[in-house]
Amino acid sequence: MIGEERAERSVRMGSDKGDPAVQALVELKVGLERTVADLRAAAARADELIERRTSGASWLDIVSKEEPPLVIETITRVLDDLGELGSRFRREEALALQRENVSITRIGELFRVSRQRVSTILHGTRSRAEV
Repeated sequence: MIGEERAERSVRMGSDKGDPAVQALVELKVGLERTVADLRAAAARADELIERRTSGASWLDIVSKEEPPLVIETITRVLDDLGELGSRFRREEALALQRENVSITRIGELFRVSRQRVSTILHGTRSRAEV
């Protein structure tokens, strides 16, 4: 009986073309690729700022002439984007597991969080740490 249930789950998973967890994961992957490019650009910009400062420019001169996006703006945006995309994927993944009749306790074990946290994830509310 349990083996049949697992086989049924794997058949359903393989045939589910509109899987929201897969879509969220695809969006996360695209976000990760964008993040890598953005952080490379920010690192190159940081190198330029370091070069200007070590060549004797004042911080006022450096900051007033820095063109947007500022290094810190890039970092902040990247972290916000990844947080949002990661949270969405985690929620869709938890919902997918729940649709497969995985218990909240087991999902918590898999995600390494409490069952209370899983309940919060499943209901779509954000913790203070995520806000």
